[in-house]
Amino acid sequence: MRYLTCGILLALFAALPVAAKQTYKNSEGEYRKTTRATIEQLPEKYRAWMREVELIITDDEVGAFLEIEKDYQRDAFIVRFWRIRDRFPDTARNEYKENWERRLEEAKSRYADLNEDRARFLLLNGFPHSFLEFRCSGLNPIEVWFYDTTEQIRRRAFLIFYRPGGISRYRLWRGRFDGIGALLDTISVSGGDIRGLQDIANKCRDGEALVAAIGFALNDPIGFEQLVAKMTVDSTGPSDEWIATFNTYSTDVPEGAETLPVKLDFAYPGRRQSRTAVQAAMTIARQDAGTSELADYRSYNFLVTGEVLQGEQLFDNFRYKFDFPVGEVATENIPIVLERFLRPGEYRMILKLEDVNGKRFFRTDQPLTVPRIEKGLPPPPPSDPETARLLAEANAAIAAGETTLKLVPPQGDLVTGYVRFDTLATGDTFAAVSFALDGQVVLTKKRPPFSVDLDLGQLPRSRTLVAMGLDDNGEELARDEILINANDNRFAVDLVEPRKGKTYSQSLRAIAAISIPEGLEAERVEFFLNETRLATLYQEPFEVNIVLPESEALAYVRAVAFLPDGNSTEDLVFVNAPEYLEEIDVQFVELYTTVLDRNGRPVEGLTQEQFSVTEDGQAQQIARFEKVENLPIHATLLLDISQSMDESLEDAKGAALGFFEQAIQPKDRAAFITFNDRPELRVKFSNDVNNLAGGLAGLKAERGTALYDSVIFSLYYFNGIRGQRALLVFSDGKDEASRFSFEDTLDFTRRAGVTIYTIALRDDAAHKKLVKLSQATGGQSFLISDISELEGVYDIIQQELRSKYLIAYQSNNTSDSRDFRSVELKVTPRGLEAKTIQGYYP
Repeated sequence: MRYLTCGILLALFAALPVAAKQTYKNSEGEYRKTTRATIEQLPEKYRAWMREVELIITDDEVGAFLEIEKDYQRDAFIVRFWRIRDRFPDTARNEYKENWERRLEEAKSRYADLNEDRARFLLLNGFPHSFLEFRCSGLNPIEVWFYDTTEQIRRRAFLIFYRPGGISRYRLWRGRFDGIGALLDTISVSGGDIRGLQDIANKCRDGEALVAAIGFALNDPIGFEQLVAKMTVDSTGPSDEWIATFNTYSTDVPEGAETLPVKLDFAYPGRRQSRTAVQAAMTIARQDAGTSELADYRSYNFLVTGEVLQGEQLFDNFRYKFDFPVGEVATENIPIVLERFLRPGEYRMILKLEDVNGKRFFRTDQPLTVPRIEKGLPPPPPSDPETARLLAEANAAIAAGETTLKLVPPQGDLVTGYVRFDTLATGDTFAAVSFALDGQVVLTKKRPPFSVDLDLGQLPRSRTLVAMGLDDNGEELARDEILINANDNRFAVDLVEPRKGKTYSQSLRAIAAISIPEGLEAERVEFFLNETRLATLYQEPFEVNIVLPESEALAYVRAVAFLPDGNSTEDLVFVNAPEYLEEIDVQFVELYTTVLDRNGRPVEGLTQEQFSVTEDGQAQQIARFEKVENLPIHATLLLDISQSMDESLEDAKGAALGFFEQAIQPKDRAAFITFNDRPELRVKFSNDVNNLAGGLAGLKAERGTALYDSVIFSLYYFNGIRGQRALLVFSDGKDEASRFSFEDTLDFTRRAGVTIYTIALRDDAAHKKLVKLSQATGGQSFLISDISELEGVYDIIQQELRSKYLIAYQSNNTSDSRDFRSVELKVTPRGLEAKTIQGYYP
């Protein structure tokens, strides 16, 4: 990613010839094709904004912004520009934007020119922790800035700014010997020896600080130049991937594109709280639609992009993809229905529908009056009778209003003991609310307050609590589910609709609720009926109407959510299922397995037939077998920084950095936790090696060792994360400060489902217990005598993580027992060892 330095952008604009608008690309040559006319034609408020963000806007962002032709789209771009940089998007504030604007105002008030070096460094790095001004005889005017640490760097830094005689602007001294003459008029340099510095130190007030700053730069000139380079760009900015996403929401139709005949009808089938459901029903004649043919599979495929304007501002934009298997479209027209929820009022609705196969487009830009809809009013049907018939059942769910039940999550992390859980309800009054903990109903209350007190036990285990709102007949009206002792890393999708046990005849409304790791956004949600994908939604609300096939009574709806890096999660609900199907709780067990030969090396190329699984001695049928290559890894490094690590800490940090650099690929995530007498989360799950490296800075070895508490804390941090997970534990001593016992920790590891790799330094007694933790989870334990061996151990662990098999089975144990179930996995031929979990708690 390349950033424009302050002043380059405006200087470049001034040198541009007048010509037609050119597309920006990430090279200086292409920039020079941009026209001065394009810049000058921007309204002043956008020119001013570009000046203010010159230091943090990337080349690609500049190009994308200059290609926008409508003011409301420019405004939306600016909103997105700041939002994508917000590190805490779930909060109402955008700390990044506020911080930048605060620095900008300070720079404007201190310096007349934002292009001056001091202004640039203040904007990018914040205020120095201290600075000194020098007006001494024999020196140009000088300022020395001292930073302890910044967002750009994780080390101390001195910066020296000087003002050459007769020039009003200060310049940054870049630490070169040949620049000493400009910096200090009376100082000479000979063979690397700087003469006269001692005189300055003696005669100039605070001269020792100036000499220290000069020495800081000259003692390591290469390192100083690298440090300055890092402080000259915004390394905290996002990637430019968001620009491509932003551009996909354009409602412009390619010039010369062929028109697709579409019939459009708006309806308002109900409301959600204060917002009205706006339903756009589009119908395309089958004979007008293009088809995709891959082998024997034929389908119609459409993309819908929309913008909603209120006045001159973009109020909402959205994007949908619809897929229709040719054989399942029984009518002459193909119905496409989408909903948005808008407050009553006046809007402009812009819709673009693209036939992906036929390469034809439909576009409309029309005023839209959204009425206020009262609960229970019958929805006006779409003008197309067939669409109205098919969607009548799904629309009835909207017209009925919103009835919700929400569990209030408990406060704090690692919740244990007796805890009260309250609910919040909207819509219809419930006759009763039933609470189920880990699938077992524990209480049904028939009068408010609808709350429950639960004993969660002494250990902070992951538990699932469900609240179900019931009517007078015991039918479920609404439900909510929370994962107790989860955290901000949970990535999950839950189908709120359709509901288990409910019967649907012609259509239903599918609603997906998503939990997303902090700082990330969902890229899309795909909805499936059985294994046929019907719709792809790229923004909230993740809701779609689904028409059920007449030939199949039993079906299932599946929702799959994706993150931009390709990680996915899904949920499935059977519809029109017989009662017995819902009563069976089938346990699907995933075994991430490493196979080692006699020399301890990973073995690849094995087949499913070479493995066999038993659970509590009963043979199980393998339902899924694959070599794990592209599945993402979530790894946490737990590093001991107690007092006994004082002499080894620097080497341990270097080895940890090497692991992060080698093991973490784009789809992977790593976290960093340190511990002494208590654990501390240093870096949340991230694939940014610089961010992980920053967590290693400034560590100090001190205090005692709470190993078991820290292992439990780290495993808790994995709650809500699915897939391949690994915890690397490095400690040089036995536990001496934990609240939890070793037996508590061992029990917790068996429930967590996280592979644990443990490394003990010199302490054989600690190693024996760490071995048990590793064996119980299918990991490996290492005892090293010297810290230099750590890098090789990390290499072995990395190879194991990339050499796993995923073996899954559906347990044939359908009992309600929550006791530990032992698992044994065998592999042939003899001499090979299959390492995986030793069992699990259902």
